[in-house]
Amino acid sequence: MLRYYTRVCNFYYGNNSKRLVNQKKSISLNGVKEISFNQIEIITRNSKKKIFINELKYLPKLIRKKINFDLKKIKLKKKNFSNLNFKKIPNILGVLNLTPDSFSDGGKFNSKKKGVNRAINLLNSGANLIDVGGESTRPGAKMIKENLEWQRINKILKSLLKKKIPVSLDTRKSKIMSKGINLGVKLINDVSGLDFDSETLNVLKKYKIPFVIQHAQGVPENMQKNPKYKNELLDIYDFFEKKIKLLRSKGIKHDKIILDPGIGFGKNLKHNMSLIRNISIFHSLGFPILVGNSRKKFIKELSGKNDSELRNGGTIASSIYLMMQGVQILRIHDVNETIQAIKIFKNIINS
Repeated sequence: MLRYYTRVCNFYYGNNSKRLVNQKKSISLNGVKEISFNQIEIITRNSKKKIFINELKYLPKLIRKKINFDLKKIKLKKKNFSNLNFKKIPNILGVLNLTPDSFSDGGKFNSKKKGVNRAINLLNSGANLIDVGGESTRPGAKMIKENLEWQRINKILKSLLKKKIPVSLDTRKSKIMSKGINLGVKLINDVSGLDFDSETLNVLKKYKIPFVIQHAQGVPENMQKNPKYKNELLDIYDFFEKKIKLLRSKGIKHDKIILDPGIGFGKNLKHNMSLIRNISIFHSLGFPILVGNSRKKFIKELSGKNDSELRNGGTIASSIYLMMQGVQILRIHDVNETIQAIKIFKNIINS
């Protein structure tokens, strides 16, 4: 049976979007009038077709029923959780790597003083959450033992939470998750798609903690060795759909779940750009979208001789595009610069 997917497109932003929504010429995303759309792309494994929303009535009944089912989820208002505000996007997840070998800032913030100061700086710059990690998952990185990972993050994590700084915990290991949750972290960010540790689902069910499902093909040691997909966009969509069904079958019933397509995690340049360009397909799954675009290799590959150490230009350009596609959360290293760019962009577009 032919499978149909719905990707909302032709987005409007800011005051223009509000005007069009009020005139019933566009549909607000998740009930937020600041961003809206008036087209959808109907996708199958072998075809694509864009139509305006007002052309839906001319489609065959079964296709129309499927698209209306997807649109219901796309229009539904999202409830806030984990210090994230889905009425005001994008939310920013500020990166705090407490590792000696992360791909762009390994070793810079490992001491307690430097780590805490970095977190405070990210928060003051406008981050909603600080994403703390003690194990590098860059391409080629090897797994470290649980004790070493906890040793790297323990003191800084406790200090941040004591200061009431909202924290998400970037880990693949269930025991690290449990320890972090008991200390007061607000979100679990597992880059393995919840597949690395067989106890992870039990921990998430027990504590009812919000969490991120990130797609990754392979593990960091081998994920960039010739990754392949039949169709990266639809394969990853199907992965999320199956994962949600699995979670429901295991008794995890809440909707405080975030989806991350995993830019750079088992993807080449073609895969990454397809996901970024078509990111709005994931809105039809009904959960907030997170993208980690900051300082990623695709920026180097596209910019060539104009690559730079921090890749701020590429991070900011892709961040604004993702915001315009309705992405609710961005995982960012340089929070101040990114928020500065977003503020300027919003002011220009609304003037």
